[in-house]
Amino acid sequence: MRIKPLPPESLNDEARYVHEEIAKLVGSSQSHVKMMDENGALLGPFAPMLHYPHFGIPALSFLRTLDTLATLDKRMREVAILTVGAAYDARFELYAHQITASAVGLPANIIATLAAGGHPHGLNEKENIAHIIAYALVSGHAIHDSTYYQATEVLGKDGVAELYFLIAGYCLIAIILNGFDIPAPCLLPNSSL
Repeated sequence: MRIKPLPPESLNDEARYVHEEIAKLVGSSQSHVKMMDENGALLGPFAPMLHYPHFGIPALSFLRTLDTLATLDKRMREVAILTVGAAYDARFELYAHQITASAVGLPANIIATLAAGGHPHGLNEKENIAHIIAYALVSGHAIHDSTYYQATEVLGKDGVAELYFLIAGYCLIAIILNGFDIPAPCLLPNSSL
């Protein structure tokens, strides 16, 4: 880990406000995932966002929009996010979204296959197209016409656009996590997990 989580009392007023807003957001949307340490400092991608707020706050705004304006099915979103996390081997992203995927009802064998970078059996049509598109994009490939048209039949044009932005947002998170070498909480020293 190249930076340490920032305890709330160490933050200036602006950063403390951002910290509190993030804490409320993750408290409601990902309450089942450990997002704070024992000192109340935010973990995962939030630590770098608070260390570098001039970049982190605009990035957070984009990521929050992906969450608050989401129309895609939660299971389908988690399939795409786990596909991205596996491609980048982003430990915290995989940790958080394996838990979230389980909470929204994805079977354990599908979660394990996605986290290992595989192509799971048993996905429904929407989940499958989300995986195909996410896998193609994180592998550096363009989305070919046949795939795009199939996706628009299943998700609609707005759904496909939302999926592209979701994938891009989680690529951003994966890169931040990997660049700063952010571990999953179970790998942190003195972790209770």
